[in-house]
Amino acid sequence: MSDAPYDYVIVGAGSAGCVLAARLSEDPDVRVCLIEAGPADTHPDIHLPLGAGRLFRTRLDWDYDTHDEPVLNGRRLYLPRGRVLGGTTALNGMVYIRGHRSDYDGWGRPGWGFDDLLPYFLRSEDNERGASEHHATGGPLSVSEGRSRNPISAAFVTAAVQAGHAANADFNGAGMDGFGLYQLTQRDGRRCSNAVAFLHPALDRPNLTVLTNVQVHRVLLEQGRARGVVGERLDERVEVRAEREVLLSAGAYNSPQLLLLSGVGPADELRALDITVTADLPGVGRNLQDHPAVNLVYTHSQPVSLLAASEPEALRLYEEEQAGPLTSNVPEAGGFARTRPDLDVPDVQFHASPLMLLNGGLSAPTEHALSFGPCVLAPRSRGDVTLASGDPTAKPRIRHAYYTDDADLRTMTEGLRIGLEIARQEALAPYTEKAYLTPESTSEEDLRDFAVRNTQTLFHPAGTCAIGDVLDDELRVRGVEGLRVVDASVMPALVRGNTNAPITAIAERAADLVRGRAARPSAG
Repeated sequence: MSDAPYDYVIVGAGSAGCVLAARLSEDPDVRVCLIEAGPADTHPDIHLPLGAGRLFRTRLDWDYDTHDEPVLNGRRLYLPRGRVLGGTTALNGMVYIRGHRSDYDGWGRPGWGFDDLLPYFLRSEDNERGASEHHATGGPLSVSEGRSRNPISAAFVTAAVQAGHAANADFNGAGMDGFGLYQLTQRDGRRCSNAVAFLHPALDRPNLTVLTNVQVHRVLLEQGRARGVVGERLDERVEVRAEREVLLSAGAYNSPQLLLLSGVGPADELRALDITVTADLPGVGRNLQDHPAVNLVYTHSQPVSLLAASEPEALRLYEEEQAGPLTSNVPEAGGFARTRPDLDVPDVQFHASPLMLLNGGLSAPTEHALSFGPCVLAPRSRGDVTLASGDPTAKPRIRHAYYTDDADLRTMTEGLRIGLEIARQEALAPYTEKAYLTPESTSEEDLRDFAVRNTQTLFHPAGTCAIGDVLDDELRVRGVEGLRVVDASVMPALVRGNTNAPITAIAERAADLVRGRAARPSAG
């Protein structure tokens, strides 16, 4: 199978790919092709917020795992990634967080500071609170208050304030520190994935083609230039040509994998797999970062956890009012804190869920419970994504190397101390009747041991095709013409907070760069 050439070929219909397809196809004179390995986003559990957990390890999930993690006693952590239109926005926690100003300014890359990106955050946003200094209305992405209104989540926020933390009603406003209820990418109580927000309204455009169930195997490189991609749908070869550019938006695991399979990466490693080297870029797949997280779990006898979602009243609330437990994003509340007084910015984030969360969300809850805990916001540890083989259908070898820099583990233990102090507050007494999964004590040894045995991921991989290393400041792959990467892999350092909103803003600016509309980075 071979299609007529397009102007732009986009690989991956996730957070970034949906934005690129929608924005680039606004010009009726260009032809855009968006390619997704998975199917259309028609499964009902995608759009029912609480249904996301039922999508794990299904055909809509790439179903990755880390390699044996050396500091985590050799454990392998489950890494869900959406394999469907919308990508991981079809199964994420829907928390809308932009990150801290210092994250972007700290990259030190022209054109990528916070003030450069803020207009793109605002361009995307349709916040139900209305327009303000910090927010906008009228954009494609709905940002809403949670409708679950679970009393456990509200009690968690109250307990954090009782423990001495500030209340914060807007983590994307004047400051990030403090605790509150999260705003969500939902619309009328349903998931507003980036496919719903950006792609669906554009599907009728005659200049936009969306190919589903096509797994791209490599970029077609001819005389140092990207000319398209080749892949497979079932057993049929698919070749799609690009006259202007190929844009990889396959995520922090799959974008570096595709570059490596295409001969772009560390030359010695590629030659060892009999892959012809097109560009020797040692940074491809390196610099992998993530937010390691640890949950404290308390069980209780109050019949108000998300186990109540199976009751008839929950269905009535959803059908008649688009509210109640079926609208829950699970991590309904949380906040940002500093583990040391000398820090200028928060270094841990909490997510609180009115549910028993075990085994990375893979184990079914059996009791009413509260699960909450810290994640490390600015990890120093770095992992990598490499090829297990030259076979493009083989999963990449992912090693996050959590806590290989011991500073991250020290931050986690201090975050756990903060969490345990919150758990002791009066407001949480009805929901912390029994310590189901907590450290043996608050000694440093027990906290470290608990963290090592119970660390999971917040599913925020980034950094594997970083600006300033693999990419130039306009996201172009060094040493290859007509090829860019646009997704979380471009971040030189991970931002503080959940990553969908930052990826969306990055893609918004990338679309302007491709169209020649963005302010060009200054020299230097």
